[in-house]
Amino acid sequence: MAAVGVDRSSSRVGITVRYFVLVALALVFLVPFYLMVRNALSTDAQITNPEGWTWFPSNPQWSNITEVFSDSAVPLAHSLLNSAIIAVTQTVVVLIISAMAGYGLARAKVSYANAVFYVVLATLLIPAAVTFVPTFVMVSTLGWVSTLRGLIVPGLFQALATFLFRQHFLGFPRELEEAAMIDGAGPWRTFWRIVMPTSGGMLAAVGTITFIGSWNAFLWPLVIGQDQNSWTVQLSLSTYVTAQSVNLHGMFMAALISMLPLLLMFLFLQRWIVAGVEQTGINE
Repeated sequence: MAAVGVDRSSSRVGITVRYFVLVALALVFLVPFYLMVRNALSTDAQITNPEGWTWFPSNPQWSNITEVFSDSAVPLAHSLLNSAIIAVTQTVVVLIISAMAGYGLARAKVSYANAVFYVVLATLLIPAAVTFVPTFVMVSTLGWVSTLRGLIVPGLFQALATFLFRQHFLGFPRELEEAAMIDGAGPWRTFWRIVMPTSGGMLAAVGTITFIGSWNAFLWPLVIGQDQNSWTVQLSLSTYVTAQSVNLHGMFMAALISMLPLLLMFLFLQRWIVAGVEQTGINE
């Protein structure tokens, strides 16, 4: 009995220590978000004055919100709209193309299916810098510079998403597909009516990765978005700190606003994202 009591006591201590470490790590990861909120509601003097540091401004500058949206030099609202259009379009199209490609590579009964898969996988080894200039030349030749088409189309296929879907479908229960085919459904109907609706976790995980990558993209929009009407939110953020001027409170407020869509998406999809990540194992 004494041994059982000691085991229970040590187990409780271990659980307490784990929770303490997790809480401490969570607080460390939340520090940047706290600083973003604090500085977004402060003046530049409060942000840069080390002697007058306060945990939170006694007089929050809520006017910073209207200031960043009314600044004629930085079209933040239009940039947010552009980023939303680009990210949503790329996410939806990438999910459709990658899911179909991954399903085909997982189910194709041809000898060269694995060879095609390895070719797709090999594209992940090519540095982005190698394809950057040829892609720009092609987009420029098509007249897509400073257009949403030039920002969206080059990112509509992603080898990583195809790889993740292929691995997911390798472990997908074939019994469901066989039952659908017995009922008279063909491959196309089986894919859209059976396979896709039951792959919500994977769709959420890959969709989140794609959306975040598209929303945070900077270099390609910087090269293609040569006109303010085609700026994304990341380009607008970069204009708050230049060689000529520094607007710290505006930068922090704009960064906070630009982060909210990602935060809301993660909070809404977190259950499906975790389920999808658990399904990304490598199957032979």
